[in-house]
Amino acid sequence: MIASVRGTVTVRRPDHVVVECGGVGYRLAVSAQTLHRVPSAGKEALLHTHLVLRDDGMHLYGFATEEERELFLMLVGVQAVGPKVALAVLSGGTTRELLNAMATGDSARFQAVPGIGKRTADRIIVELREKVADAVPPEQAIRITRRDDPRSLAREGLVELGYSPQEADELLDGASGERVEDLIAEALRTARR
Repeated sequence: MIASVRGTVTVRRPDHVVVECGGVGYRLAVSAQTLHRVPSAGKEALLHTHLVLRDDGMHLYGFATEEERELFLMLVGVQAVGPKVALAVLSGGTTRELLNAMATGDSARFQAVPGIGKRTADRIIVELREKVADAVPPEQAIRITRRDDPRSLAREGLVELGYSPQEADELLDGASGERVEDLIAEALRTARR
C-alpha cells in the first residue's frame, strides 16, 4: 500500500524515525542498520516501507534498501517470527551478512538475537536457506575467520575505509607484517601503485 516515504526527517530514535511528507509525519520502525543510514533531523531521507495492519493499529516499517525490505518480508514469513523479531534480526548485521549466515546455516548468529531461541533460529535457516542460496554468489560469500587475527582485522579496517571485501582481500594478498597497522599501511601503499 505505501511502498516508500521521502521527506524531511523530524525525529530519530533508536527504534524509529519520523519522516514528514506533505505535512504528514510518518512514524517508521527501523532496524539499527537502517537507522545508521538515516540522516540527522532536518535532512531529507528516502525509506522503502512495508505496512502491517493488525487489530491494534497500522504499523509502518522503514528500510534503507529494497534488499533489506525483501529480507524482512522473508523473515516475517517464517512461523514464530513477527515484525519486531525480524527488525531485531536485521539489526544484527548487513543484509549480505545475514543472507550468508542463512546460506551457511549459521544458527548461532540468529540465536544471539533477543527473542530467538535455538528452535526459531533453526527454523529460519531451514525455511530460508534455499531461497537465499542464489542471493549470495560464491565469490561474495563472507569468509569466516578468527576475530583477533591481524589479517582479518586489517581486512575489516580496509572495508571500513571504503574498499569492497574483494578489493581488501586482493590488497592484503601481497601484504606482509604481524601487526594490523603494518598490514593496512602496506595494503594502502599497494593501492596507490
